[in-house]
Amino acid sequence: MRSRFVSLGVLFCFVFVWNIEATAEVPFHIGIMTGTVSQSEDELRGAELLIQKYGNAAEGGMISHITYPDHFMSEMETTIGQLLGLADDPQMKVIVVNTAVPGTAEAFRRIREKRSDILLFAGSVQEDPEVITTAADLSLTKDNISRGYTIPLGAKRMGAKTFVHISFPRHMSYELLGRRRAIMEAACNDLGLQFVFETAPDPTSDVGVAGAQQFILENVPTWLEKYGKDTAFFCTNAAHTEPLLKRIAELGGYFIEADMPSPLKGYPGALGIDFAREKGNWPAILKKLEDAVVAAGGGGRMGTWAFSMGYTHTAALAEFGKRVVEGQAKLDSLKDLIACYNDITPGATWNASYFVDAGTGVRNKKMVLLYQDTYMLGKGFMGATSVEVPEKYYNVNK
Repeated sequence: MRSRFVSLGVLFCFVFVWNIEATAEVPFHIGIMTGTVSQSEDELRGAELLIQKYGNAAEGGMISHITYPDHFMSEMETTIGQLLGLADDPQMKVIVVNTAVPGTAEAFRRIREKRSDILLFAGSVQEDPEVITTAADLSLTKDNISRGYTIPLGAKRMGAKTFVHISFPRHMSYELLGRRRAIMEAACNDLGLQFVFETAPDPTSDVGVAGAQQFILENVPTWLEKYGKDTAFFCTNAAHTEPLLKRIAELGGYFIEADMPSPLKGYPGALGIDFAREKGNWPAILKKLEDAVVAAGGGGRMGTWAFSMGYTHTAALAEFGKRVVEGQAKLDSLKDLIACYNDITPGATWNASYFVDAGTGVRNKKMVLLYQDTYMLGKGFMGATSVEVPEKYYNVNK
């Protein structure tokens, strides 16, 4: 039986009040590593939220925030070195990495060799479950297993006839991404959707982000002409998302939700929306986005999550670590963990479960899978978290 946790409340009637709680002498430090604004803005904003609440460690507060390189695949030792630097702080008790890019597990192993007292948390994991869970105390990522079914189902319900999955070899080598792709294909076959896999350039390759985005801009019109406007698109990379959304708004097609769904993921650049005034106010951000999408003709065709998982992972994992160190939560309590997510996203509906290895059937309580209900802009919530995913999809391997 899979566990379900629902955060109740009225989405558009809450106000976050964050007070800096840092004192002159904090009892311990929490280290947070995220990507940069250009690659992982949501994750970084979650760190800023915690700094606002608990203060910057450099100024006597609790939070030490660093970023990993944009070209993290070729600069893995830099990432590892930065994390080891956090562990050199004698007051450090929690380290959160989100997104946990390749190299995180190795850094955690090296940290563990010299500091057994530090809690190590990985969010939005990009390494295989058996790799990261041997090094981290807790790993969390989006539920690619369930979403492998719920995203094509959402596309079917919206009227799509074809489902195009866009990715590249590096991402398809990751266990959960490859497995989700296989589940999506199986789900499409069962739902009567044509499944198509399209390869696009890796933004971390020599073509860079600009080259990868140009490829999407140039090819979406061709794909729409080839497969028809009743086509839903899904891509596995943030850099691909913006040009994909731009073309879908202009030319047609469906976009159920991003690989890492967020109102800030791709939409601002695609539609020219400035969220500076709404920064941190997620209901206001969602409302402004919805108005822009409807005005652009994408209402009922383009979706997201009401709250960013990247933002939530950073803030909720750091908060959970703080509570565990302070004795207010238990490391092995899924209920205590989800309470932190609920605190960050009042009004949202979440579904959470432990990862189960498709080959062995073993449940791994060091890895938690989560997803939030899809919000279709111009229509509202789609009820994705209430969908009962057929058990057979949990046994699909990549």
